[in-house]
Amino acid sequence: MSSTNKSREAIGSAYMHWAKTASQARFNLSASGLANLSIRDLRVSLDDLEITGEDGYGYEPLKQSLATRYRVDTNSIVTAAGTSFANHLAIAALVNPGDEVVIEQPVYEPLLAIARYLRADIKQFSRSFEHGFQLLPEEVERNVSPRTRLIVITNLHNPSGTLATETILRQVGQIASRVNARVLVDEVYLETLFEDSPRTAFHLGNEFVVTSSLTKAFGLSGLRCGWIFAEPSLATRMWLLNDIFAATPVHAGERLSVLAFQQIEEIARRAHDLLDRNRRLLNKFLDSRNDLETIRPEFGTIMFPRWKGGNTDKLCAVLKDKYETSVVPGRFFGMPAHFRIGLGGDSEELETGLERLGSALDEISSG
Repeated sequence: MSSTNKSREAIGSAYMHWAKTASQARFNLSASGLANLSIRDLRVSLDDLEITGEDGYGYEPLKQSLATRYRVDTNSIVTAAGTSFANHLAIAALVNPGDEVVIEQPVYEPLLAIARYLRADIKQFSRSFEHGFQLLPEEVERNVSPRTRLIVITNLHNPSGTLATETILRQVGQIASRVNARVLVDEVYLETLFEDSPRTAFHLGNEFVVTSSLTKAFGLSGLRCGWIFAEPSLATRMWLLNDIFAATPVHAGERLSVLAFQQIEEIARRAHDLLDRNRRLLNKFLDSRNDLETIRPEFGTIMFPRWKGGNTDKLCAVLKDKYETSVVPGRFFGMPAHFRIGLGGDSEELETGLERLGSALDEISSG
């Protein structure tokens, strides 16, 4: 087999393929965001929509909505089709083949897949269970070198939901500056802190590039409203690169996204109430299990329990096949003794799914 064919086989994300083909279940606890809203949940009429807008680099009302909410100048904003594509576009603009990229571990696997596809030289630093999955600057510094061009982190951390403080992020930024690297921060879960005026890491310095979207915290995945914050020259580079990726966005989606920002506080309150209720349910379940060890963040839509029985592949298979319930196997994050569970769905579905998870754990342990 030729090296060209081998590289083609490597294209794609193992996690995303699993999520699209194997995660569906009657009680789906694998989803990592808020349950999706429908268009009926937005106050929208046909008069608000058009299918064709003016060509250009971003829909100005949408960029202005982002600029106002996050206190970022519009010339530092690049819109994109969700956080996934925002991450791809940002990394593609920042990294050349052979450049060294330092990525957290455990990691949201599609971030690793992007770097591999772009033929980066990848190194990983540990965010360990023993340290609460905290972002430790000394671990980052241990792995960077003069060849490092990019450091990649998620905040809140995916898969654990752990928050990195602004102080810690500043230290990582200083490490990056010393080797002339950038820091990419995927902030898609950060809105689940539900601050009135969320502060993005982009404000910490030009070495920071930030991605996010309306997906995880607000249940608006269908709008594909994602964005990148980057210093203006980098933002221009990303817009130009986007011309060969996704030159013209779906204008109806842009207009619906503007409407969503106009209603965002109402949407956030509904999301906050749901997550508070579901977090109590999940914590009650975890309190009842002495076979699970879990870092329990106060916010976010996910947790990442460790099963004392070891590799969770069999557990996840039994849970899905016999108990019609799905969670994400830890192997997708490089930690097979863990599984990721989402708490952004319907509360009754979560409660029943947790009961079934308990039954699967009991069955596996007794077998």
